[in-house]
Amino acid sequence: MSKRIVDYDPFTGMTTYHDYVESDGTTIVSRDQGDIAPLLDVNKALQNETDATKQGIKNGWWHYAQIPNIVQEKWLLEHGVDVFQKENWEKGGRVWKLLNDPEYRWLKTTHKYHAG
Repeated sequence: MSKRIVDYDPFTGMTTYHDYVESDGTTIVSRDQGDIAPLLDVNKALQNETDATKQGIKNGWWHYAQIPNIVQEKWLLEHGVDVFQKENWEKGGRVWKLLNDPEYRWLKTTHKYHAG
């Protein structure tokens, strides 16, 4: 195996790798975003900042979640959900369903529930 970096985007922190398995001729392309722990720490801190949620809703906006690029790609590949498609954000949309799933609660910046 010879895993090599094909691309690195310093803006997003995304690295693309290419790996070739000589024994069976398989090519593997994989992606990694590195350490997203700081972003998740911010999400957790914001979850406990109830005033931020109240003020956001009062002012007509709500910082509901932060979704790392690597998770956006996972959703697209595994669930067919493109976060850049408007219909996935509309009422009852698939992004809201994923964000409100307990598996992804760490992406939310609030403990509240939004139906979309």
